Amino acid sequence: MLGSFDWNYIFETLPKLLDGLQMTLRVSATSIFLSLLFGLFGAYVRNSRIRTLSAVVIGYVQFVRGTPFLVQIFFIFYGFPNIGIVLSTFWSGVAALTLWASSFHIESFRAGLSTVSPGVKDAAASLGLKRSHYSIFIVFPIALRAALPSTLNTIVATLKNSAYLQTIGLVELTFVAVERVAYEFRTLEMFSTICVIYLGCVLIVSALGYRVQHWLDRPYVRS
Repeated sequence: MLGSFDWNYIFETLPKLLDGLQMTLRVSATSIFLSLLFGLFGAYVRNSRIRTLSAVVIGYVQFVRGTPFLVQIFFIFYGFPNIGIVLSTFWSGVAALTLWASSFHIESFRAGLSTVSPGVKDAAASLGLKRSHYSIFIVFPIALRAALPSTLNTIVATLKNSAYLQTIGLVELTFVAVERVAYEFRTLEMFSTICVIYLGCVLIVSALGYRVQHWLDRPYVRS
């Protein structure tokens, strides 16, 4: 079995795989950025005193987390045009990944926000801090530190879930691999290679996340 493993074939197809990887990173990075913004906003709405808006966010989270991600991709790509919303393949993928990841980020940030005690708000008010300064410089760093582990898991899952977008024709890493297998039938070489590429990307993202976590933990670690 190992004797039939063609290393030359991997080196020949690597440029095409790297082109697919570039698209994977583009769609993943865009989705991660947007989902973090929506997740933070949704967490604030979820914790707000406006029950109607909070209920809408709760319903959204339950719906997205309770339905298969592949169905959500098809719903956006094939269903949205029927109601007049036509998105390109790239932006359909971004929308699907963003909506999926946002539902998890909302709960992560909500849990992080709950770690900020009411006494911190009173202390900020006694110092004369504006509400915006209190949210940006006090609440957000504390909440981010508490939510970072689960947030990092969702970011990694977003990167891996980008592979599902090959089902709607987005020419990302998995799409390129499946296409090459369909023509050349080198299944072992191709899927072994993209597994290594995905693993490398995940390890890099995880390392960056741990660096951020270490940086956020510095004020709480005694020298």
